[in-house]
Amino acid sequence: AHPDPSLSSLFAKENLAHMSEEQLNRYDRLINEPSNDWDIYYWATEAKPTPAEFDTDVMAMLREFAKNRNREQRLRQPDLEYLFEPPR
Repeated sequence: AHPDPSLSSLFAKENLAHMSEEQLNRYDRLINEPSNDWDIYYWATEAKPTPAEFDTDVMAMLREFAKNRNREQRLRQPDLEYLFEPPR
């Protein structure tokens, strides 16, 4: 199971268009080389240190994106309860 498919796909949607060819190659390597998707998630959320070979500018962008995404989710969470209120 993928830990958070939205993290890398949303990151890609927001960032790939602005990335250089070298960055795109590093991103491609990052999402394809590690054998475990959880590793990328742990590195992005800083739950585990990123190995030197993947600790690039692209990984730094993904880490920053994960921080902002978590902040957005925390800000948005209270709205969910309104979905379950009966209409007036």
